[in-house]
Amino acid sequence: MLPKNSRRKFIKDSIKTTAALSIASMPISGLLTSCAGSKNTVSSKIKTSFTQQPLAYTYAALEPAIDAKTMEIHYTKHAAGYSKNLLDAAKEESINTDEPLENVLAKISAFSTKLRNNAGGHYNHEMFWKSLQAPKADNKPTGKLLVDIEKTFGSFADFKLIFANSSKNRFGSGWAWLYIDKNNTLKIGSTPNQDNPLMNNAEIKGFPLLGLDVWEHAYYLKYQNKRADYIENWWSIINWDAVQARY
Repeated sequence: MLPKNSRRKFIKDSIKTTAALSIASMPISGLLTSCAGSKNTVSSKIKTSFTQQPLAYTYAALEPAIDAKTMEIHYTKHAAGYSKNLLDAAKEESINTDEPLENVLAKISAFSTKLRNNAGGHYNHEMFWKSLQAPKADNKPTGKLLVDIEKTFGSFADFKLIFANSSKNRFGSGWAWLYIDKNNTLKIGSTPNQDNPLMNNAEIKGFPLLGLDVWEHAYYLKYQNKRADYIENWWSIINWDAVQARY
């Protein structure tokens, strides 16, 4: 028989080992669910409500990349309209607006076109505002996100080129995305209108990290038909810390 102190150590070590093995064998989705009660988890911070949130900066803060008038109209008219119409549609379809919007997007095919368009429009814009900040020279991500971007796409310059082409080649209105697919692989793609990768009937599926609005109302006052110039200047105002937090 082991001495008393040794038995205590053996039991303690066994408990630690069992817990570690349980976590290691748990699917990522299950692990996130088990952590949902923690106030410090990233998953709890990125959940989206049904109501429009205040901007963290002024309308003029993104100049010269995006002008103040465009930001004001974009936020107070277009985005606010999606939020209002989303609440109306949710009421019509008896949806609980206390739950995260992500839950609705995951089963969006079960709802009306009105709900799909406005849920996507609201979610996409709420994410868009949080991914922007004042212009920064040589703006790029750091840490693991940069390492994985370079590993996946060859270099940060190649990533920018592929993303820009996806943005420019989206016919009509829509969004370009950096997202993680079901295999935890970084991908670039685009969706029409206000669709996004969280939707169960979207053209691309996964968890969005970064989205670029290529609807004309996002850039036309300043850039007119020069979408490529808008995209090029947008790189300077990406809040890579916010993108890293989502990653």
